[in-house]
Amino acid sequence: MRDGLRFLVLAVFWWLWSWHTEPLVLSLGVASCALVTWLARRMDAIDGGESGYTFGLRPIRYIGYLLVEVVKSNLHVARVIVDPRLPISPRLVRVKATQKTDLGRVVFANSITLTPGTLTLDIRDDEVLVHALTEVTADGVTDGVMDAEVSRLEGGA
Repeated sequence: MRDGLRFLVLAVFWWLWSWHTEPLVLSLGVASCALVTWLARRMDAIDGGESGYTFGLRPIRYIGYLLVEVVKSNLHVARVIVDPRLPISPRLVRVKATQKTDLGRVVFANSITLTPGTLTLDIRDDEVLVHALTEVTADGVTDGVMDAEVSRLEGGA
């Protein structure tokens, strides 16, 4: 990503999230965006090239999918918590990660962790170790739907 575009995207998101218009706060926001832009350029030079953003507009669809999954998992975990029998059955499951890039696998692992009732413990090569609170949450990870969605986000099938 070119430095000007990177700075502009950072500045717009900073302002949208902070909503501050005071001169001091705005100047600090501009300074922080400039620092991050400079650091990113330095990191690109050290790495030997720019990694670049490759997802295009696909994250818009993926964020919708992930929000639905988070809501469904929230409702399930809430039901488990309020049930007087507390029907938890914690387990560790290994899940195949079919993503082509490290970034894709990180998005997959973070998506699992963002979904209530599951926590990514480890990523090794093409396998993710997940702690699941219940059988339902374990099945939600092992069914391969989230893996397929992240692969689609990455540009696959």
